[in-house]
Amino acid sequence: MSRTVLRRVSGALLLLAAAVAAPLAGVAGFFGLAAVTADIPLLAVVGLLVVAGSGLLLGLPAFALLGVRRRRGAALLLGAALTAAVAGIASLTVFRPGSLAPTAAPPAGVRFWNLPTGSRIAYVHAPATGKPRPTPVVFLHGGPGTPGEGLPTASAALTASGFDVYAYDQVGAGRSTRLSDVTGYTVARHVADLDAIRTAIGADKIIIVGQSWGGSLAAQYLAAHPGHVAKVAFTSPGGLWLPALPDGDADPSTRLGPAQKKRYDELTSSPRLLAAALLLGVNPNAAHALVGDREADERFHELGLVLKDVSSCPGAPPRTPHENRQGFYVNQVTSRDFEDVPDPRPALRRVRVPALIMRGECDYVAWAATRDYRRTLPGSTLVMIKGAGHAIAGDQPAVYTDLLRAFLLDRRLPLPAYTSDDAPR
Repeated sequence: MSRTVLRRVSGALLLLAAAVAAPLAGVAGFFGLAAVTADIPLLAVVGLLVVAGSGLLLGLPAFALLGVRRRRGAALLLGAALTAAVAGIASLTVFRPGSLAPTAAPPAGVRFWNLPTGSRIAYVHAPATGKPRPTPVVFLHGGPGTPGEGLPTASAALTASGFDVYAYDQVGAGRSTRLSDVTGYTVARHVADLDAIRTAIGADKIIIVGQSWGGSLAAQYLAAHPGHVAKVAFTSPGGLWLPALPDGDADPSTRLGPAQKKRYDELTSSPRLLAAALLLGVNPNAAHALVGDREADERFHELGLVLKDVSSCPGAPPRTPHENRQGFYVNQVTSRDFEDVPDPRPALRRVRVPALIMRGECDYVAWAATRDYRRTLPGSTLVMIKGAGHAIAGDQPAVYTDLLRAFLLDRRLPLPAYTSDDAPR
């Protein structure tokens, strides 16, 4: 074979290889256009047109170099074949919806607030049974977007002590509103909802009990509305301000065993969820258009089932899951927004509101995150609870209840407390 023929064949093969790689150009076009639109059918059509065009444009010179007489027809056939292959694969992976569980009716006792913020918020309420006290207790769940079910642990003890108790599903989670524009899931929106709830229950001041992310939210509310908080309890709180924690505040997936890790990887590596995750970084509403709330929440629930037993101390019994579903988009978008909020610590250092910080000895949250609360909030008290992980109320319910009740009633705490930086590590 002469050098000229060899060069022609090599060039043709390179062009054909580039044509076969046209799906990459289609993917680039898909995600590039997604930056400005959330129209999934339009994105899919544009992606396929890019694939077809790339195959055609690269096929023409390739078949010319190979001496194919009807190179235009061959290039058209190549473009059509690539487009059909990409469309078939995409329809079976990225564009194929996952399974959905039936939606259950809300249990008895669930009510709803229609707030002026636009949120329809599901909540439960336990009225005081003892001598009524003027300040209600509001529990904030973790996540973002991982609600509890029913009344929280300690509710019966608190109502017997005269406190009204409220617990609600934050916007985007549980039985509360899902936003059509998912970029609306911001820390400021959660703070505004909580203040609207305070107004809805007719309270000038509230007592806040924040679990995990709920602790982070409680701190944000305290910084914005210190005059409306009588007391605040942080239970296994997440980060106070994430930029102060270069290694992050928590990653429970590091505790997964081999079987759990395998299942976790299976769930997080599916093409459809990977596409949604990539779109979240480009245009969250495009991700929402591709994978809707019900499906995304279902996959998020499956991830929660994998992670539910890694937050306790070794040897703890497995937890029983509930069906008040997590919110995927509120989790993802709020978490990203939380990375960019202004530092609340300067404002919090001026606040003189009694604060209790509870931490389990087996908590996966970084000690640096817990100590940040203690060092920032003047006069705050930190208590470490043995035999408890991240979910103190589930691991040590009696101790949790006694601590919370003593704090709210201004009694001596039943466990050693730390009021300086000599807290255990």
